[in-house]
Amino acid sequence: MKEESIEFIKSGGVTAPRGFLAAGVSCGIKPRKQNDLALVVSQQLADVAAVFTQNRVKAAPVLVSMKRAAKGKARAVVINSGNANACTGQKGIEDAEQMAAVTASLLGCSPDEVYVCSTGRIGVFLPMKKIVKGIEKACKALDVEGYRDAAEAIMTTDTVPKQAALKVKIEDKEIFIGGMAKGAGMISPNLATTLGVITTDALLSPEYLNWVLRCCVQETFNRISVDGETSTNDTILLFSNGMAKNTIISSENPHKGIFKNALRLVMDRLARAVLEDGEGVTKVVEILVQGAVSDKEAEVVARAVGNSLLVKCSWNGEDPNWGRILCAIGYSGADVDQSKIDLFYSGTQVVSSGVKTEVKINRLKKIVKMPMFSILIDLHKGEGQYRFLSTDLSERYVRINKGE
Repeated sequence: MKEESIEFIKSGGVTAPRGFLAAGVSCGIKPRKQNDLALVVSQQLADVAAVFTQNRVKAAPVLVSMKRAAKGKARAVVINSGNANACTGQKGIEDAEQMAAVTASLLGCSPDEVYVCSTGRIGVFLPMKKIVKGIEKACKALDVEGYRDAAEAIMTTDTVPKQAALKVKIEDKEIFIGGMAKGAGMISPNLATTLGVITTDALLSPEYLNWVLRCCVQETFNRISVDGETSTNDTILLFSNGMAKNTIISSENPHKGIFKNALRLVMDRLARAVLEDGEGVTKVVEILVQGAVSDKEAEVVARAVGNSLLVKCSWNGEDPNWGRILCAIGYSGADVDQSKIDLFYSGTQVVSSGVKTEVKINRLKKIVKMPMFSILIDLHKGEGQYRFLSTDLSERYVRINKGE
């Protein structure tokens, strides 16, 4: 595929595709009149695919939206921030259902066509009077320019809104894909405190829609970690309203790979933005594991290294302590042979066949001082490989999560 067939665009986010409107308003959950309620709407009924947290403790909006996902149709998603509506029992379920019902009545659709997401503090009931007024306000504010306010309204400890949009030409049709996401803490998606809404005007078969979302989630959001914590509320939604009027893309369509690559690029940009904005993050580290017995074994090693508190602290202290990485490799549970392990920091080899090289420490310190660098681990056991993105762990992360 020619690279010029895909072009990122600077504006639009979730409203870049045809037929999508959005709004972000303040309803009083957050202090200082910050936007805390978002609404994304397709002007015609859309097909939808969804992935949810694998945490067995699930928030009320996740449980409600999971039921809707079985039907695979939607007109809208309503999202509040500042309150997770998690561990709130039957009342939490009823409040989430009410959010959908109020939104549906104002849009003129069925409540089953409205998904619900929440993010924020766990164990607190939603202020429903404020939220109902916020939904009414958001419905009146719906606009193609509302993508900025919507992206701000879903933020919690995020410092910047996270958006991406592109256009891709398939045959003679120009197709748009847009998205927004939030997340900074509790980031170790297992699908992904990450929320994401992706929109496209492409016409996709329901089977392909579900397949392509799961594939792209596995290659993007499920390969990042800030703190190794999987949230109760993680949700990624993909809306497809078909307004591009393209030939339907299915698993048999010869252009299915073009759309998948475009969707992956949007989701990768959102996932990276979540990682880079992680709570207290000063370093983003790409971990590449190769030579494993299998891809799954490579993943086990990458996650052990990327989620190691000792490794993360060494990165934050700008200390190229490769011994901590080898230690994590050893306890990962993967099939490894210490005498075969090679280790590189951004192309500079520090370990050869399990033993340190003679590279000068000052050279390594320059590498780990950079805001982004890479770790390559070659196990020399097979053909398995895996790419994973992680971060350091700072004192600021601890301060943010003290619960003050």
